Amino acid sequence: MSLPKFSLTHPHSVAAIIILICLLGFGAVSRMPTDIFPEINIPVVSVVWTYSGMSAEEMQDRILIKHERQMASLVDDIDRIEANSYTGVGVIKVYLHEGADVSRAITQLSSCAQTVLKSMPRNITPPLIVRYSATDVSVIQLSLASKYLPDSRLTDLGQQVLRPNLAVVHGAQVPYPYGGKIRVIMVDLDPHALQARGLTPAEVSDALAKQNIIVPSGDVKVGQNDYPVAMNNTPNAIATIENFPLKQIDGKTIFVRDVAHVHDGHQVQTNSVSQNGAPGALMLVRKTGGTSTLDVINGVKAALPGLQRMMPKGVTIKAIFDQSIFVKAALNSVVMGGLMAAGLTALMILLFLGNWRLTIIILASIPLSIITALLMLCLAGQTLNTMTLGGFALAVGILVDNATVVIENIERHVGLGEEIEEAILNGTSEVGIPTLLSTLSISVVFVPVFLLTGTAKYLFSPLSLSVILSLFASLLLSFTLVPVLFMYLMRSQVGKHGGGHGEEHKPSRFNPFSIIHRGFETGFGAFRERYRNAVSWSVNHPIPTIVFFAVLLGATVLPLMNLGMDFFPQIDAGQMRLHVRAPPGTRIEDTQKDFSEVEQAIRKIVGNDQIDVILDNIGLPYSGINIALSDTATVGPMDGEILVSLKEKHTSTPAHIAELRRKLPRMFPELQFFFQPADIVNQVLNFGQPAPIDVRISSRNADKAYALASKIAHDLKSVPGIVDSHVFQVPDAPAIKVDVDRTKARDLDLDQHGLANDVLVTLNSSAQVSPNFWLNPHNNVSYPLVVQTPTYRVKSTKDLWTLPVTAPNGKHSQLLMNVAKFGRTKVPMVVSQLNIAPVFDVDADVQGRDLASAADAIDKVLAKDRPPVTSGIKVKLSGQIETMRQSFAGLFGGMGLAVVLVFLLLVINFQSWLDPIIILLAVPFALAGIVWMLFLTGTHISVPALMGSLMCIGLTTANGILVLTFANQQVALGIDPMHAAIEAGYTRLRPVLMTAGAMILGMIPMALGVGEGGEQNAPLARAVIGGLLLATVATLIVVPTMYRLLRRDTSRKTADGRMPLAHA
Repeated sequence: MSLPKFSLTHPHSVAAIIILICLLGFGAVSRMPTDIFPEINIPVVSVVWTYSGMSAEEMQDRILIKHERQMASLVDDIDRIEANSYTGVGVIKVYLHEGADVSRAITQLSSCAQTVLKSMPRNITPPLIVRYSATDVSVIQLSLASKYLPDSRLTDLGQQVLRPNLAVVHGAQVPYPYGGKIRVIMVDLDPHALQARGLTPAEVSDALAKQNIIVPSGDVKVGQNDYPVAMNNTPNAIATIENFPLKQIDGKTIFVRDVAHVHDGHQVQTNSVSQNGAPGALMLVRKTGGTSTLDVINGVKAALPGLQRMMPKGVTIKAIFDQSIFVKAALNSVVMGGLMAAGLTALMILLFLGNWRLTIIILASIPLSIITALLMLCLAGQTLNTMTLGGFALAVGILVDNATVVIENIERHVGLGEEIEEAILNGTSEVGIPTLLSTLSISVVFVPVFLLTGTAKYLFSPLSLSVILSLFASLLLSFTLVPVLFMYLMRSQVGKHGGGHGEEHKPSRFNPFSIIHRGFETGFGAFRERYRNAVSWSVNHPIPTIVFFAVLLGATVLPLMNLGMDFFPQIDAGQMRLHVRAPPGTRIEDTQKDFSEVEQAIRKIVGNDQIDVILDNIGLPYSGINIALSDTATVGPMDGEILVSLKEKHTSTPAHIAELRRKLPRMFPELQFFFQPADIVNQVLNFGQPAPIDVRISSRNADKAYALASKIAHDLKSVPGIVDSHVFQVPDAPAIKVDVDRTKARDLDLDQHGLANDVLVTLNSSAQVSPNFWLNPHNNVSYPLVVQTPTYRVKSTKDLWTLPVTAPNGKHSQLLMNVAKFGRTKVPMVVSQLNIAPVFDVDADVQGRDLASAADAIDKVLAKDRPPVTSGIKVKLSGQIETMRQSFAGLFGGMGLAVVLVFLLLVINFQSWLDPIIILLAVPFALAGIVWMLFLTGTHISVPALMGSLMCIGLTTANGILVLTFANQQVALGIDPMHAAIEAGYTRLRPVLMTAGAMILGMIPMALGVGEGGEQNAPLARAVIGGLLLATVATLIVVPTMYRLLRRDTSRKTADGRMPLAHA
């Protein structure tokens, strides 16, 4: 039993199934994660090592390289290893091959970390290992501010109150706080008091470790009772620590208070945050893969009132840089575009058919097809994002095509006087194979998208899947729901349609639809006759026709040569992210002053009326986890980011960026400026890189690699359209070198161990080499108890030279300069590696130029600067350019493969090599139309535009099938190919124009690119419109002409009545 017959005999079953699909579909939509992009599931694992105070070079040489070499032997499926070492922090990113088992990789990384731990510096802790994903970006930020509490208290509230409570929000990942100051219990040493009493800083640290201990005391059984024993191993009050005895000298006890001051304080600040000029702390909330951005943000916002009540008086929590505003606006823009497309499609169908009942039957396919596809996407684990919704918006115009073909053919049979049920069964059976073939032709062009690799695969596979699923859903509905609806809605109209007499019902003169329809039919009839004359001339004059269209096709080369190419259209999200870098060695306090001046300049240039929030984030975050999970370009206390959020109604963000690029360097010549991606779209596309252009120079000889990187960065500045060119690494920060004379030190009962510990504790605290903690009984939080000389006591090189050092026996008190020599040197602020080899990154951006031409210009610079192969220096252009080239190569190859697949599908159906060629002759004109439309609208070729091109190939093929099958049918009836071609074009003019018109009208709202993120899908829609406009002309002129030309000798071969499978 066929589907239409089953549907007609079981209408209640059809209705029940439709209701069930709607219920399940709406339930699936309500549970689908909502995001801007699909999840990019490229496996990356980050390993974070920490050793406070250690230089970037030492972090690399003594810690990271050991682990990298071990993991290279023990971890499976490694694609590449990238590592960055900063002061006190090292981050290794292990990129795995697609399909690798991330859980196994994490286990292997943990195991090899344990094996190398014993060869690491003492007191180092095992690394933190976390999974990294490009789509796991910051979705909302929370600022903490207070006019009364110190910064250390704000950071403590963020760490101890906000983080634990926000961590329970599903899908939320909350790194450590930014800014403020880390709360610790400080033991501020007095160097001169220590020297006077013959004590060393290390001795104070060791004594505190012995006096403040965490050891249980057990219990004692006395008589019939069992008593727990509680000793005062750790004090309950900070003041008690000052009374700890340190040492007895000449019968006199030295207490902590004699050589230090103990207080509730903070460690030396290395990270500063201010919002609109007011200092505070900052919490970033990231979403983890597979969860909904909107759900995470809504969960955080729902928790804020309760968190605010937990804060002390005067502390405010403010949500800033809320990405849900952009995500909602972008999704709503796509949805509204789809609704407008459906409305325009409905008007067009009503105009062609002139019957509101038939229009309703056809339009029912749109929402039901989309709901069915959404249900399938949910079962496939996809998210609701701009790509899936863009696929539905792309398919809206074509979803009505199958139903329209079925309705038209049923109407034709009704007009022949058949009973309604007979007409439905005959009408649907005749178009079954042609509609299936058309659907397959459109769907098969998207198959190559699933063969892509990397970022493009994860971005555009959901779009292709949504198109394919919705098309097949519409095909299924056309042979189930449409017959049932026609049966019930049109039963009363059957007699009026024909009832065996073939006379059409005369509509009431008061029916506005009929009046408009009659006017349209009159005009369309005249247009149809003019088309008959045009196609007749073309078929009878094939050479001039072919020459004309060939010239038109050849002329496409001119705009094609002037079309730019981008990986993805630029999005205006109303946010700017400016990186400011002061000269290396600048202390954070001076950097704060520089940032304050730059912030004032930004307000003056952009305008206060345009700015909502300005956030300064200076210096490296306190935790290496924050570095591992971000795309920050900050390397030390002399640089940081200024995030600017513009108000809802603002002028063009790129225009503001261009103006700031032009003016700020002139106003602050001593500072370096470059912009980083601020919006969620570009952050995802950059895949954790701070810039879209990244030239990587790697070599075993770091000096030669840096020299070449500096030259390339300088040369790129002279390339038009290349901006923000700079070397990411800072290898020449000023440093002080201390060379100890070990012999002289030994003569004074001093040794390298004691001197190094004294200097470390004095300058960087005892936290790393002698960790100690004090439990706050009021909040049950353990705070580090650290020994350090306050920074105000060591504020000049003289203070360092005169640092007192004392032998462990308390004798031979000396100054550091008596046993050491001091000098100036240069050290790197960050050391980078690629596959355990030094690497330098030249980062840059593009302004006023497409990415592809910029890449070509960069290639020329690299060709000029590239050293000989024998130098051992490797230069690679990566970043978005590498991803774009891989994606374009895959999609261009995919377009060729799509044509081949369609050709083979047509060969199987028509059992002919010639017919598929005739049908596909219109495809080059679709591509030409795409080029012209993109050129005329000033749109660059991009991956979305190429996706639109794939849709054009499928639609052009489907329309070609309509024309050619009818021509074959006429030839099979004995008509010569010339008249068959003319009649095919004339008869199929209406369905071809309806298919193309529905698609073009459906794409117009999206092509306008209005609304938040509208720029994202505009190239796709413009490509479809331009391609279909020219392809439709080619289908109606070129295909009949070539049919007559190539089939002129085949009339006898088909006169026996044989007909291809697609025969309607």
